[in-house]
Amino acid sequence: MLQTLREKTSGWIATVVMGLLIVPFAFVGVNQYMGGGADNAVATVKAPPTWWTSAPAWWPVSMAWQHEQVSAQDYQMALRNARQRQQAQLGEAFDAREFDSADNKRKVLDDLVDRKVVEMAAMRAGVSVSDQALREAIATDPNFQIDGKFNGATYKSLLAQQGLTPTTYQQQVRQDMAIALVPQALAQSAFVTDKEVEQLFGLLGETRDVSLATLPAPEPDNAPVSEEQAKQWYTTHRGDFRKPEQASVEYVEVDASKLPPPAPADEAELRKRYEAEKTRFSSEQRLASHILISVPAGADAAAQKAAEEKAAKLAQEAKAPGADFAALAKANSQDTGSAENGGDLGWVSRGMMVGPFEDALFSIAKPGEVVGPIKTEFGYHVIKLREIKGEAGKPFEEVRDQLANEAKTEALARQYNEVAGKLVTATLDNPDALAPAAKAADLQVQKAGPFSAADAPGVLANPLVLRQVFNEQMIADGTASQLIKLDDQHSVVVRVTGHSAAQDRPLEQVHDQVVAAVRADRAAKSAEKQANAVLAKIKKGESLKAIADEANYQSGQIPGLPRGAPIPSRVGNEAVFALPAPADGKVSAGKTKMEDGRYVVFTVDKVTPGDPSKLPEAQRDQFRQQVAQAFAGAEVVDYVKDARKRFKVEVHEDRL
Repeated sequence: MLQTLREKTSGWIATVVMGLLIVPFAFVGVNQYMGGGADNAVATVKAPPTWWTSAPAWWPVSMAWQHEQVSAQDYQMALRNARQRQQAQLGEAFDAREFDSADNKRKVLDDLVDRKVVEMAAMRAGVSVSDQALREAIATDPNFQIDGKFNGATYKSLLAQQGLTPTTYQQQVRQDMAIALVPQALAQSAFVTDKEVEQLFGLLGETRDVSLATLPAPEPDNAPVSEEQAKQWYTTHRGDFRKPEQASVEYVEVDASKLPPPAPADEAELRKRYEAEKTRFSSEQRLASHILISVPAGADAAAQKAAEEKAAKLAQEAKAPGADFAALAKANSQDTGSAENGGDLGWVSRGMMVGPFEDALFSIAKPGEVVGPIKTEFGYHVIKLREIKGEAGKPFEEVRDQLANEAKTEALARQYNEVAGKLVTATLDNPDALAPAAKAADLQVQKAGPFSAADAPGVLANPLVLRQVFNEQMIADGTASQLIKLDDQHSVVVRVTGHSAAQDRPLEQVHDQVVAAVRADRAAKSAEKQANAVLAKIKKGESLKAIADEANYQSGQIPGLPRGAPIPSRVGNEAVFALPAPADGKVSAGKTKMEDGRYVVFTVDKVTPGDPSKLPEAQRDQFRQQVAQAFAGAEVVDYVKDARKRFKVEVHEDRL
């Protein structure tokens, strides 16, 4: 057998076949080795090489294509952030199951793909962000400001809370700015003509003269419902009468507001905190310029010394009477972001620069002085202080209460984290019951149920908790959930102790509800039939007022009804403006159903377009800006769609 196999795999044909097989397998192997295992991307965006934009996608040419991935981790993070935003917006109306629908998940992924497409388009177009633009963006971020001024300590503190260093954060901001440059430019360049303003205002500012007649509420239907009618309704609306899915649970809640208050910080601790964070209470800023002699990473001692000597020489020249620092920087500085501007760094606050640079700058006694060379990770700097503004710092007594409140907040957070940590550890040790974990954290086990997602009590009604309670795996395992964070200092661990699936209830059990539903439907149809009869009379030429007077309906006229007014209701207003404008001597007629089941029949008697000339100048300008913003948004959407057409997007539906 081995000899036969050897004979079949010899010869030039076999050699060619094996060669074709070896190449792709080799690339697969290298990819797995270099990538550390299986691909976990939920989407891949592919672009042809910039030097061959019409390159085909077939192998082996496809190897020259650029491949960028949307990782499963990025997708999960985006999904989590979208969930938190929607929860904050909708509150109790948030529907966890609707959020987790396939359509919504795909929308979140499409947003990530669009971002990746714009990022690739910017990179391929050579878009870049200067160091000065980056510094200005960070310095003007309100999150990093105190009293309207950048505060270095706040900057570093907020980044530390997010697990970021200034370097990694600056890289993220630079990337975000590069991605946004083209869309922002499109938005800023959008404009609208006077004619477009007039046309749009003529439509949006349109008013309509409307006649209304409110028909009486539908009469209760007390006619008999046959068994056949009940059975037919039950069969076609079976889902309306199902017993909902229910669960019983035990849970342990960790709420910082209900924990024993921690001991207040003593005076010594507060003074120590003040000394460590003195710069946070300073609003001082310094206007600076610099000359950078860069040193490549891994440069040898000779290169280091040469750079230092060059910087020292430039420092001496800059210190000479009458020296033009800006000219020296423009001619010698290797900082591409500031050299063209004479080394100008703008206003610098503590925390914006690397440590050695910042220490040197803020040690200069008065404007006009030059120091250097100063070594940093970028090379050697010559620094000139041009101006100082702001206060050096507030005394301890002035900020003592603030420090005490901050210490109390941090102590509460530490206490919460400690208790929550004990609960998590004990739960992992014994996930089949919550009593041991509750005891370890000195908390109480609470029980609830059976309940459905619609009537869950208290903290269990939170969508994040409901998602765990009605999770198939949680139900099957009967083990404790992970710590479910409801906010920064409020969380819960829950375990499903009982469950019943949604199930149909027999007709006999819901017979009265079915009969009530049939009668309600007949009453609603009767009310609509009555409204249609009125519309038929109007169509034949009768006036709505005459019909209303004869039938004793409540009626009236509304001249100049504007678009968007809640008259006769929000939905009713949309129905009024959805009708075509009436022909001369005619009316347009329609109907709308109110929340209480009554119908309102209306006629549009006259349409008056909006007149932009009657707008005050300020309002006209505001309207123009709003229209321009709408146009700009449409242009950005078109830009993203066009960019996406130039790339090939692959979505792995099975990983969503």
